[in-house]
Amino acid sequence: MHYHIAALYHFVSLPDYRAMREPIHDVCQQHGITGTLLLAHEGINGTIAGTKDGIETVLSFLRTWPGLQHLEYKLSAARHQPFYRMKVKLKREIVTMGVPDLDPASQAGTYVPATEWNALITDPDVVTIDVRNDYEVNIGTFESAVNPHTNTFSEFPEWVRQQSAPGGVLHGKRKVAMFCTGGIRCEKSTAYLKSKGFDEVYHLQGGILKYLETVDEPDSRWRGQCFVFDERVSVGHGLVPGDYQFCRGCRHPVNEADRASPLFETGVSCPRCHAVLTVERRERLRERHRQVGLAEQRGEQHIGSSVQQQA
Repeated sequence: MHYHIAALYHFVSLPDYRAMREPIHDVCQQHGITGTLLLAHEGINGTIAGTKDGIETVLSFLRTWPGLQHLEYKLSAARHQPFYRMKVKLKREIVTMGVPDLDPASQAGTYVPATEWNALITDPDVVTIDVRNDYEVNIGTFESAVNPHTNTFSEFPEWVRQQSAPGGVLHGKRKVAMFCTGGIRCEKSTAYLKSKGFDEVYHLQGGILKYLETVDEPDSRWRGQCFVFDERVSVGHGLVPGDYQFCRGCRHPVNEADRASPLFETGVSCPRCHAVLTVERRERLRERHRQVGLAEQRGEQHIGSSVQQQA
């Protein structure tokens, strides 16, 4: 059986988001849908999995709520169930930046379709910024894109403050192009830049995934692979799965060279986290890996063996 996975987000004012939690959870449960949805005053974000009919039923229900009529989603498939229960969580933000009173629904920058992205980022007057975390950027990004070297998205405002000062990459710049995996971080980061006085701010519509799906490889300005928060780990042009795997100790992608390191232990650690894992954590991971192996021998799937998607 193949499972359908829907990744979705939508910035919109949801003043009654607390009242939405239980009805949404109930509909998902009734139709066998699992995953995580985040609700906040600023909108909805999450990833759900199940049958195609079940997902379409849940999405139709979500679209009955005021403001969500035009909710869109990205559909993919997996051989194994990526989630084992349904969670609907109430949050202050659907993607955490830590900046109060920001309104991406009305302040976000200008969308640029994938087919027009190359022309924008090759403009010498444009500063192109990758707003993803450092470990994501390290396995692939666009030519000449600036890496802010952030560990979390909440570090981005401080980076903007520093780089807006004399000598920074944003100082005196009028045109800024930004991109991320699927678009949600871009909408918020472009809204933040506009709130700081940047006039011409653009972001890649549909994110990197839409670009890799749309633009032919010979014409592409993308180099490397794109990290994704599911069992594929990374994808390339045409969204073909890449050759990265997950380190279960730190949840970061590991390549062939990492796996050849004496500090790499399958299901336990990689060179990045080997020195910081506690003895207790290491033993728990080893036991988990052993249980996963036993489940595979029985032709079963161990609960938690799949990597959950992050919307």
